[in-house]
Amino acid sequence: MKTLSNGEITIQVSSMGAELCSINCAGKEYLWQADPAFWKRHSPVLFPIVGSVWNAEFPAGGQTYGMSQHGFARDSEFTMTYESDTEVRYVLKSNEETMSKYPYAFQLEIGYRINGKSVEVLWKVVNTDNKEIHFQIGAHPAFYFPNYDASTADRGFFAFEPTSRLQYVGLKEKGCADAETIYSVPVDAEGLLPLNIHTFDIDTFIVENSQLTAVHLLDLNKKPYLSMRFTAPVVGLWSPPTKNAPFVCIEPWYGRCDRVGFAGEFKDKDWAQHLQPGDVFDASYTIEIA
Repeated sequence: MKTLSNGEITIQVSSMGAELCSINCAGKEYLWQADPAFWKRHSPVLFPIVGSVWNAEFPAGGQTYGMSQHGFARDSEFTMTYESDTEVRYVLKSNEETMSKYPYAFQLEIGYRINGKSVEVLWKVVNTDNKEIHFQIGAHPAFYFPNYDASTADRGFFAFEPTSRLQYVGLKEKGCADAETIYSVPVDAEGLLPLNIHTFDIDTFIVENSQLTAVHLLDLNKKPYLSMRFTAPVVGLWSPPTKNAPFVCIEPWYGRCDRVGFAGEFKDKDWAQHLQPGDVFDASYTIEIA
């Protein structure tokens, strides 16, 4: 476990999955501490897929490969490549094991940089193959509700940027999306999404098509608690349904689970990313403590 601190914020990162495991500010923990009674992870990086693939398998290059939900990076040991007082970087390179699950050569780099009370999460995917590769990548950080009381119903609010009317798709079968049915995010008159024990009865709000650039978590008094800023085209909003969990996830994605019944090639998945040999994909998002 690597610890970074600048006097305002302290984070911890594990080499397993290059996963962010703690965000502590002024003695308060903001990142979910992985109690398996609710969810056993903190902030896994999802690669080379986001969500589930239909029937847990996909065809590519004439062969069929098995793939569990969210891919294998979160359960892979990364190698640290750089560290300073305020930044740390890790790398995972394709190997015999990854090639048995995913037929592309790659280099995945994950970094964390602290500045003030913010954490910038850095992603880089390099195509080290001699052919075009296809992938998805996403974040899955879980944050404590600012007003969690298991005996009460209300938890706080989400505020969104931009504040225009938002639409989402939901999950239907085998963890895959009903991509043809579009719903409106049930915001109130102020454009806020109330968070309570029933908000995530629908499971996941999948907000696509770059509708959002930021999501703000507010307490019950509508005071800012933390924010996520990103450029990802898809964002998932989730808390375990029916569990009355103490946390909520804000998940920027360059990818999404398969649509129900999808049996096509990896390259044709919704929101798949593509890289020619030698090319590099760069992305980042920022967590800001209020």
